[in-house]
Amino acid sequence: MSNLEVEPSEVACGASPTAAVSEVLRPREVPLGGPRAIRVQRTLPQRQRSLIGAWCFIDHYGPAATQMDVPPHPHTGLQTVSWLFDGEVEHRDSAGVHAMVHPGELNLMTAGAGICHSEVSTPGRVLRGAQLWVALPDSARDTGRAFAHYRPEETLLPSARLKVFLGELAGSRSPVTPFTPLLGAQVDLDPGAGVDLSVDPAFEHGVLCDAGPVQMGGVTLAVAELGYQGPGHQTLHLRSAGGAPARVLLLGGVPFGEQLVMWWNFVGRSHDDIVAYRQSWQDGNDGPAADRFGAVAGYRGPVTRLPAPPLPTTRLLPRPAAQPEERT
Repeated sequence: MSNLEVEPSEVACGASPTAAVSEVLRPREVPLGGPRAIRVQRTLPQRQRSLIGAWCFIDHYGPAATQMDVPPHPHTGLQTVSWLFDGEVEHRDSAGVHAMVHPGELNLMTAGAGICHSEVSTPGRVLRGAQLWVALPDSARDTGRAFAHYRPEETLLPSARLKVFLGELAGSRSPVTPFTPLLGAQVDLDPGAGVDLSVDPAFEHGVLCDAGPVQMGGVTLAVAELGYQGPGHQTLHLRSAGGAPARVLLLGGVPFGEQLVMWWNFVGRSHDDIVAYRQSWQDGNDGPAADRFGAVAGYRGPVTRLPAPPLPTTRLLPRPAAQPEERT
């Protein structure tokens, strides 16, 4: 999925603070999809927190009847994770992959050194889901284009159900191997029910509420809000706080120690990286790096390539790495 902001802000990411207490990241609304935009709720990145493990971008959308139609657009240095709760999205990319994204299925696209793709939802169907990005470590950020699909089986727990699409939780393991240690799972809770999940204490965790409210360690999350729990905890407690079933995405990973610069749809390590990526995309088939992103075949929208927005007038500089928070 593309970040379609006209003036995307620079995001420089360092090591995440290791807060021991939960905090709530509230979303901001941004348009997605050009002239027929749908509204999405973005909780990551934010100034107070830019990463949870290697998870560096979180959009929640729906339920919406408006069609998503995102023309071919580029990515570098990341993986996209598409996870639907309702609806259907057609994915096409420059690695030659043509796939339908369905609810409860992992679709993971590796951009590596460069890829472009399009996303179009099926007309007439309510759309609800999350689009997530994972930053690639420096050792893998120039890897080749790839695509993985996996439909996890549901794991039954007392008063809860899990679908683990990345990593391992409650005895369920995904066969998809990420480039850094990660966890990604959907957790469904019965009305008023709670569950204590044994988690890796080396991980920091985020809980994105899709249907709620939900309590995470005593902190209440509304729909599209993201709760954070720092490393050092062996248990993560969730409870449905309303009279209806609740649903969340649980995301985790080892704190990402590398500094990143994110701008538009690019993840790099410096201002010069971003300038070069943008120029390669704008040059298309005419520039010296014409093969960096390739081309999407079969997209039938009115715009064949989404143009990159102008760069900011100041040099993109990373912020200092965040310092660990004191425990009180």
